[in-house]
Amino acid sequence: MKKSNHTTVKNIGQLKSFGYVPKTVKEEMRDNLIQFLKDGKNPFEGIQGYEDTVIPQLQTAILSRHNLILLGLRGQAKTRIARLMINLLDEYIPVVEGSEINDDPLLPLSRYALDLIEENGDKTKITWLHRNERYTEKLATPDVSVADLIGDVDPIKAASLKLHYNDERVIHYGLIPRSNRCLFVINELPDLQARIQVSLFNILQEGDLQIRGFKLRLPLDVQFVFTANPEDYTNRGSIVTPLKDRIDSQILTHYPKTIQLAKLVTTQEAHISDQQRKSIQVNDILLDLIEHIAMEARQSELVDQKSGVSARLTISALENLYSSAELRMLLNGDVKTSARISDLYGVIQSITGKVELVYEGELEGSQNVAQNLVGKAIRTYFTEKFPNPEKVKKAKQGNPYATIINWFNDGYTVNALTQSNDINYLNALLTVEGLGELVKSLYPKSQESEKLILMELVLHGLAEYSQLSKNQLVKGFEFKDLMSGMFKLRDDA
Repeated sequence: MKKSNHTTVKNIGQLKSFGYVPKTVKEEMRDNLIQFLKDGKNPFEGIQGYEDTVIPQLQTAILSRHNLILLGLRGQAKTRIARLMINLLDEYIPVVEGSEINDDPLLPLSRYALDLIEENGDKTKITWLHRNERYTEKLATPDVSVADLIGDVDPIKAASLKLHYNDERVIHYGLIPRSNRCLFVINELPDLQARIQVSLFNILQEGDLQIRGFKLRLPLDVQFVFTANPEDYTNRGSIVTPLKDRIDSQILTHYPKTIQLAKLVTTQEAHISDQQRKSIQVNDILLDLIEHIAMEARQSELVDQKSGVSARLTISALENLYSSAELRMLLNGDVKTSARISDLYGVIQSITGKVELVYEGELEGSQNVAQNLVGKAIRTYFTEKFPNPEKVKKAKQGNPYATIINWFNDGYTVNALTQSNDINYLNALLTVEGLGELVKSLYPKSQESEKLILMELVLHGLAEYSQLSKNQLVKGFEFKDLMSGMFKLRDDA
């Protein structure tokens, strides 16, 4: 209901005359979803890539009036989906004034509301609860108790009200009863201790509330949404079997299935200021490479695939990419700059904290693993833009990289310093014989800024395919011929 239509409705008598009919929260969400669908509107705005998979399953569960669980690896928008479900609640609902459990004025549950209505009748005051106040979220941790979720006897309340311990009014209600007629979300359900999970059985099935020795039968009206990692849910056995059985619908989430969808999510969620967008140009090539880093991580044998690689990795990486370019711009006193391939190595700190490593990865070190992922992303993406250097060797036609490689073989080097200004960056790339011509021949219609990115991509790509030597400097990279790089390694050894 909309409060604007009920500003004069302040007691139960007025509510009855208005024609109010009680409705369960699941019926409420079902009716509102039906209206959304009829109007061609999307209650889950901002959720990308789930249009044909997760969202239809979610809508089916809501239409079925189900409690549900969202199963997915980290960073798959499970919590965000749950929070968006409040859009399916009525804007306002009436509750008995002063009720701890949001009693419906025409279907009261608590002793407080029953006594109040018995005493005041139709003059019993009501208040209006907005949908934003009807959402409760609890992160499941091992220290969560039954009292936290369900409730317990409150000796202070018993003493202050001078009531016996067997009086219902001495109960201090937990989060779930206080979420009556609301949406209640438990994140990471497997982390709840088994005995705590058992306390949810009756609430999910019969709606009963059990607190200590009280004979309570409160048919609570709650829409439950749980989230969990599928590895925890299916293999570790952290969710007790009877609780699994009582959760009506199980919905699997997933990572974006295409680079384009992944880019859409990353650019949508990254916090980039207007000033950064105006002063820093980030080519689509760099956006693609960031997504390739995440894809490489999700396939790497050094990364624990059971934990997953969160979409937050690419979001943080894009923010760091902008900041790396911004730092260079500020240090050089420039007003504008363009992000570079070498700036990707400035996002290492966004990767190391976002991936869980297996034993072999721990031995390798998180920093080395992150650098390896960036290198593999460049290697994979390079062959999407340019001929594969390994296949070119075997082909009968000429090697398009021959002029570039020969130039380095003649003893020339290029220092791609991350803090060098745009002019020095341009001059360094233009000195490489054949580099500009190669890019121009393959991408004649590309803009000058994109050609520079492509030129740098060629150098990094050839280095990843062992056609050139790439040495990491304190402030950038040095490209030289492969043999000198090998001799340098031997000398260092």
